Amino acid sequence: MPTNPAASTSIDVPRGLAGVIVTDTALGDVRGLEGFYHYRQYSAVDLARTRGFEDVWYLMVHGELPEAAQLSAFAAQTAQLRRLPEDVRAVLPALAAASGASGPLAGLRTALSLLGASKGFRPVYDIDADQRRADTVAAAAAVPTLLTALYRLGQGLEPVEPRTDLPYAANYLYMLTGSEPDADRARAIEQYLISTIDHGFNASTFTARVIASTGADVAAALVGAVGALSGPLHGGAPSRALDTLDAIGSRDRIDPWIRQHVLAGDRIMGFGHPVYRTEDPRSRMLRGIAEQFGGPLVDFAIEVEQRVEAILAELKPGRELHTNVEFYAGVVMELCGLPRQMFTPTFAAARVVGWGANILEQAADSKIIRPAARYVGPQPPVAVPTVA
Repeated sequence: MPTNPAASTSIDVPRGLAGVIVTDTALGDVRGLEGFYHYRQYSAVDLARTRGFEDVWYLMVHGELPEAAQLSAFAAQTAQLRRLPEDVRAVLPALAAASGASGPLAGLRTALSLLGASKGFRPVYDIDADQRRADTVAAAAAVPTLLTALYRLGQGLEPVEPRTDLPYAANYLYMLTGSEPDADRARAIEQYLISTIDHGFNASTFTARVIASTGADVAAALVGAVGALSGPLHGGAPSRALDTLDAIGSRDRIDPWIRQHVLAGDRIMGFGHPVYRTEDPRSRMLRGIAEQFGGPLVDFAIEVEQRVEAILAELKPGRELHTNVEFYAGVVMELCGLPRQMFTPTFAAARVVGWGANILEQAADSKIIRPAARYVGPQPPVAVPTVA
């Protein structure tokens, strides 16, 4: 009986590659048992609390926090890259129309491909480290412009041109709404964006690295990452977590609603994480931001969080299920006036920086990512039937 020649070199791993270390990285890590994650050598939450988005973007790209002059130059460089090439701008109305109910994230996949072609992105295998870095920065700078333009066009509104005098987060809100945001809301969104730049080898980051390992261009790797992020089990949960609050509706319905869904085996969006076995530090930080705004939505969300955790502990003892980043991210974005259709795209506007840093790191390694699979179909070889 013929055997698989690769069988002797194959290694069984858990489904979904859970816990499998596939490479080395200097970009950061998630320590799930501790409820801690970091960018480079710094706590990601501390960075979100004390630094601006451009500071952390620079850190991810260059490996160190910028001095004042470096930050000023980097902020000016990235601000100039916000404006889209004319050939890309020209097709956005058609992209928005074609995306329809699928929303801006669907349009972003095609728009990023076009942006890469328009800017002449070449395979990372064929260019040096400086050009790779320039490509990732150019793509990341353009993503908020693409997303907000696609959203506004889908709503029958004209896109708002980017401003170079506003920081990344404030400019994003400005392009989305057409009005300069107040400082508190701009800072809240900036802190959310910083907290979601990177988070270990999640599905979208791993997808970007797999594509980069083939030597493909930066846009190709980013398109794949956006596709992975669009899945409801990855980046599609912030609005669904708010939908849960809407479905519960009132305080007297909290317990019966939760019990019904837990006993039915339904997943409660915004709770649980594949890595954390304690409270998600991003959720803790975002809850604090929400509490600064206050109001009925925040009070209701906190009560729902407490009751979900208590009932899960009662009905599923021994399992550590807490709020993840999506639960309070949805609350904060709602408080800051973002439409729910833009919750996951806003996640992408942050994560594109982390994807870019991972693409750069992967491109420096010439080894292609090529795992194996265990064949479980009918035993070959079977004779091919003769055509009647």
